[in-house]
Amino acid sequence: QVQLVESGGGLVQAGGSLRLSCAASGRTFSIYNMAWFRQAPGKEREFVAAIRWSGGSTYYADSVKGRFTISKDHTLNTGYLQMSSLKPEDTALYYCAATRRFLPITTHEYESWGQGTQVTVSS
Repeated sequence: QVQLVESGGGLVQAGGSLRLSCAASGRTFSIYNMAWFRQAPGKEREFVAAIRWSGGSTYYADSVKGRFTISKDHTLNTGYLQMSSLKPEDTALYYCAATRRFLPITTHEYESWGQGTQVTVSS
């Protein structure tokens, strides 16, 4: 099992930046992909970005491409989501997810989830 804890959310003005962190514990050696998802009130959860835990390949949703950067630090067993040029429509609860299965980086199928961290972007 892999346990995930997100941090770094908060309130920011439009155009600002935030960096989210996802601390992994447990069987971290078995992580294959790590990803970020988000869910705004009244909307379905949507994929944001993913990273191959070994190797570093990345994949982004079109809505965040060029503004968000996903990264990782193996030594800290932590993943990151650097968010820049934030827009009010980026307001959501952001979740970190991990999978141990050998799935394409474009997958939306993850079995380990964090509790989420709130990001609010004011206009």
